[in-house]
Amino acid sequence: PDGIRNWQDFVDTAAVVAPMMGIAPPIWAEACHAMGPVNAAVTLACILQRIDRIANPGGYLRSLALQAQQQQFSPEPMVMALLRAENTRSA
Repeated sequence: PDGIRNWQDFVDTAAVVAPMMGIAPPIWAEACHAMGPVNAAVTLACILQRIDRIANPGGYLRSLALQAQQQQFSPEPMVMALLRAENTRSA
């Protein structure tokens, strides 16, 4: 109700939004464990931005969590891709 004021609010909001995106609580928990809660929330926000292009958001997040467990994933490239796409649309 007061908006997102800090990282914990962001993580808490992501936990509410995840099931609305079809992401089961165990998959969300797995992502938080593998990536850390903030990175999982950032990743979820990126997925939400492209939800119309992602057939299975839960499966996609699970795949990214598995990559994170092997230190082969960071949300940074996802964020940068969204920023580039937004810059291209604005130009």
